[in-house]
Amino acid sequence: MALTITENNGILLVEGTINTTTVKNLKSHCETLLRTCGEATIDIQQIAYIDVNGLLALRELYEYAKQTHTAFFIVGDGCKEIYDEFRLAA
Repeated sequence: MALTITENNGILLVEGTINTTTVKNLKSHCETLLRTCGEATIDIQQIAYIDVNGLLALRELYEYAKQTHTAFFIVGDGCKEIYDEFRLAA
């Protein structure tokens, strides 16, 4: 399944699969928002699957936001693996 990213009121609505082939596109969108707006919010409600590369990319975005003193949020009920990754790493 492909990855679809749409923006609604400053929130990136991400739908599909975050994997090796789609992660570059997601990182690019988020990094652009972090640089231009000072924050990025990702809604993962519609994520069907995320692989280890997707989890690593989200971790990298989180670290980038910390280093640049910008806000990075992940919202939604989708994809429990994402929340587990961040909870275990804390």
